[in-house]
Order: sequence, then structure tokens, then C-alpha cells
Amino acid sequence: MSDYAPIVLFVYNRLNHTKQTIEALKKNLKADQSELYIYSDGAKDKDNFEKVTLVRNYINNIDGFKNIKIIEREENFGLAKSIIDGVGKVLDLHEKIIVLEDDLVTSPYFLSYMNEALIMYKDEPKVASIHGYIYPIEGLPDSFFIKGADCWGWATWQEKWTIFETDGKKLLNELKKRNLQKEADFNNSYGYTKMLENQINGNNNSWAVRWYISAFLKDMLTLYPGQSFVQNIGLDAEGTHCKKETDLYEISLKYQFELSKIDVKEDLKSKKKIENYFKKSQGSLYKKLASKINNLIK
Repeated sequence: MSDYAPIVLFVYNRLNHTKQTIEALKKNLKADQSELYIYSDGAKDKDNFEKVTLVRNYINNIDGFKNIKIIEREENFGLAKSIIDGVGKVLDLHEKIIVLEDDLVTSPYFLSYMNEALIMYKDEPKVASIHGYIYPIEGLPDSFFIKGADCWGWATWQEKWTIFETDGKKLLNELKKRNLQKEADFNNSYGYTKMLENQINGNNNSWAVRWYISAFLKDMLTLYPGQSFVQNIGLDAEGTHCKKETDLYEISLKYQFELSKIDVKEDLKSKKKIENYFKKSQGSLYKKLASKINNLIK
């Protein structure tokens, strides 16, 4: 079995975003040694059929990876169901996984960072995942741990994915029973609890908030880099948000790689910096993420 984790990419109907994501991934140093699975979701309606077809024509003609397996869904799963199903199926075949969506442009060192971290923390029971994105915050250490899990270019192991609870009601009930809403929401600076409530009520279908709360309730940690290896190019919602908002979390990709093992415990100083960043953004990041989720489930 290869030392390099398979990459799983979820795509739908955005050809330009998909091209940017794959072209950046191909420039990674370990791309040609990595297996790539691409899950192409089926069109929701006739209006999306042509867009989905264009994406499928493109992905069926790419190269640059060790192996490429394309799964073209006949029906529309939606992002949450597609990710939960796809990650589970790939982890039935492999011990670890790297997960991307079609709007995540990576640094050439993204795969190096993810693979080395997956090896470094494999046997640490408290580590749920590795994350490639971090907000544009100054003064962070080279790497650090925060409680929970995340969704913008991430990796995990077969056994750690088993903690994922798909039932939002169970997660919310436990969160409230243990009175952990304030902590989960970064001292009330970010609306994770509200996002979970919205998922339960059918106002969004976020798998990511359930992944975050699942790990959070197990007191498990995610490793973050001090500077981002990932840029999210999908937050523009196709131009519906202003440039001023986008600037709040525009990042400069990290073009160097070094990783040293650190103590497996939550970095409270870094967590406070993230909390202050959320407060500074005054909710616009939450609104933009909510808008992205709504666009994906329409």
C-alpha cells in the first residue's frame, strides 16, 4: 500500500473552479504518486445538466496522478450526502484520506504537509484530523491544535472517521446537556450551534458542522498550519458578495514546507486569536459560509 493518502475530490457544476482546483493540485510535489478519486454529483435539473456534462468532459481527460478513478453519480446526491458516502467508501479501501472540494486551490506543498502530518499523528488517539486552511491571522505558530474538525482541505484516518455522527439532533442534545454551546461557538463569536440547529430544521444540509461538533464532543483535536496551504475560491458565490467582504479572509498560500511534531493539546492562545478574528469579521464570514451552503442545496 502506498505511503501517500488517496485524494478524494468532490465536484458538481462549476467548470472554472474545478479546473483551478485540479491544475493547482497537479502542481503538488506528490501528485504523481497519489491516487485521485473524483466524485461527480448528478445534475439536480435540466438547467444544471449541461454544466455537469462540461465538468465531466474535463475530468475524464486529466492526467498527472498515479491513478484516477471517476465516480459519476446518476442522480443528485447533494454535497453532504455525496461527501459522507464518498469518504466512507474510500476509507473502506484505504487507511487514510485527503479530502477536497471543487473550489479549493492548494499550494504545491499541500500534499506534502497533509501526508507527513497523517504519518506523524497516526497513532495519537486525540487527533481527529489534519486541516490545510487557516484564516489570515498574524502571529500563529507553525502548527497548532484546536478542538473539533474542519472542512476546507482536510485529512483523516479510517478509525477517526467512525466518530462522525450524522444525526444533528443527537449532537445538539449532547451539546446542550453538557452546556458546551458557548465553547463550541468560540466564546459566542461564531454560530456553529445555530448552524447545527439550521441543519436539523432543514434550512441547510451541512455535513461540516456535524463533523466539527462530532469531534468537539469527543474532545478530539485538529492540526492547523500557521499559514494556509489552501485558498477557497468559492466564497464569491459567483460574484454575489462584495470585494470588501472577501478581503476579510483572503490568504497568501504557503510556498514552503516544514513540520515538527508538537504536543497533542489544544493551543488556547491560537484559539483566542481565531476567536478575535471571528469577532473582527462581525459575522460576515458566517453569513458567507451560510450563503455558500444555501447555494449548494438549492
